[in-house]
Amino acid sequence: MANLGPSESLLRRFQRRVDDPGAWRSFSQRYREEIFPPARFDPSNPNIKNYGQKFTRRLLRELSRRQNVTIMCHCDESETRCHRHLLRKLIESA
Repeated sequence: MANLGPSESLLRRFQRRVDDPGAWRSFSQRYREEIFPPARFDPSNPNIKNYGQKFTRRLLRELSRRQNVTIMCHCDESETRCHRHLLRKLIESA
């Protein structure tokens, strides 16, 4: 469900600054802003309404109550600074 992943531009910015101590904090904040954009439509894709992310998070939360849900990424599984961890918290709070 690509609509819950970070944008390519956000991910690239973080990867260029990965050694910067404030990079993860900045990435986390901007990722949440992407998941909860203030406008009715996502400015980067006017065909996707913002409530799509909200619906998807709620769907994953409901599924996770019944079975395991796997959140995948290209990051190594041991990587602690990955959007998967942020997304898990967002799904649990949906």
